[in-house]
Formats: sequence, C-alpha cells, structure tokens
Amino acid sequence: MADVALDADSEIGAVAAYKRIFKDVLDSRPSGMRIRLAHAMGKNRSFVSQISNPAYPVPIPVHHLNTIFDVCHFPPQAKAAFLRAYARAHPRRLGRLAQSPHERMLTLHLPNLGSAKKNAQLDALLQEFARRLIAIMQDEK
Repeated sequence: MADVALDADSEIGAVAAYKRIFKDVLDSRPSGMRIRLAHAMGKNRSFVSQISNPAYPVPIPVHHLNTIFDVCHFPPQAKAAFLRAYARAHPRRLGRLAQSPHERMLTLHLPNLGSAKKNAQLDALLQEFARRLIAIMQDEK
C-alpha cells in the first residue's frame, strides 16, 4: 500500500517538474500569451492556467504539446528539458507525440463587431468551423 502512495507522489512530482519548465517559458513571454495559447488549443484561459501550474496534478494532454511548443516558441533547451521531464512523468504517452498530427496556427484579421459578445460568438463559430472542416478532410483520407 505504501508503494502505491510513493508511486503517486513521484508521479505528481514528475508532473510538477515539467509544468515548472512550461510555467517559466510562459512567464518569459509577453502578456496575452495564455489567451493566445488557449485560443490555439480551443480551450479557455483557465485550462492553460491549470496545465501550467505545478501545484495542480492535472497532466498536460500529449495532443496539446505541439501546439504549446509552437505558440509559446519554446527555446530548444527548454523544450528538451520539458520532454525529458514529460517522459519521466508519462513514459507511455511520449510515443504518441510523434503520432499526433502537427498543428499550425493561422491568424485571421476580423472586423470588430462592436460588441464583446458578438466578437466572441464569431471567434467561436470560426474555430468550430475549422475543427469540423478538418475532421471532414481527415475522414476522406
């Protein structure tokens, strides 16, 4: 029973280790990076705060790693250290990183609709459209 608790504690420590690296990179970037990252992942800013906080044991899903690396412009040394720490925390997940499709980011310039609510609705509509279109295109392969 004590071994199970030790394994859980070491896994939490390993998750915190790669999250510290991620948090350091995020903190070194200009303001607004968390919201840009959240938009790129199709998530809320609170999700980015949760996955970048070493105090929370929530792991970073492997399918978001390439997006995180691209949007946050991880320096090569930080990326290597992050991947080593991630592999220690999740030895079976890292193999899926190479298998996951690499994403790219496209920036659109849209008019301001004069309302935060309308702007958010348009943003959500375009993100959902892109996700559905990509799903259709991937199904055709």
